[in-house]
Amino acid sequence: MTLHFDSTRFGPLEIDGDAVIEFPAGLIGLGGARYALVATDAEAPFAWLHSVDDPGVALPVTNPWLHFADYAIELSDADAARIGTGDAAEIDVWVTVRAAGELSDFSCNLRAPIVIWNGQGHQVINEAPDAPVRAPLFPEAAAVQAAWAPPTTVPFRSGFQGGNHPCSSSPESQARRSCWATTSSST
Repeated sequence: MTLHFDSTRFGPLEIDGDAVIEFPAGLIGLGGARYALVATDAEAPFAWLHSVDDPGVALPVTNPWLHFADYAIELSDADAARIGTGDAAEIDVWVTVRAAGELSDFSCNLRAPIVIWNGQGHQVINEAPDAPVRAPLFPEAAAVQAAWAPPTTVPFRSGFQGGNHPCSSSPESQARRSCWATTSSST
């Protein structure tokens, strides 16, 4: 059976009925219990967990191991029993993505992963101590952004003479000139 619905984000969608994921306890902070993973390509690093019941609800998600190779999930006994399997190889794990205007501000929630098995989904609490709610998704973008931050203002002093002239050969002024040349060439 194929489900048809109009997504406010993607327009008309067709979803195979077997692809619908039932969330018996829902998702934290959202209504509805039926969702489907929607992606433009099966190999895409991001997908959307789209509500089948509410055409306006779609969460960006990703496979955490694509971005965090050492990611680990520790579940309480109650969450493990709720999921219903002891074989981790049979479980799909997704984490929600917080999108932002800059790549350096993108993050994902490693504390509350979405675990899917046998057509059922559960958002669980990861009890691992190093699983933050807002893990930077692109930390290298933050480093690049910081490296290209505008330099502090250095006042121009016409006619300045002596060793402290902005164009003198002291190591400090050479570093300042080098930094200025690098950042000003990008504008």
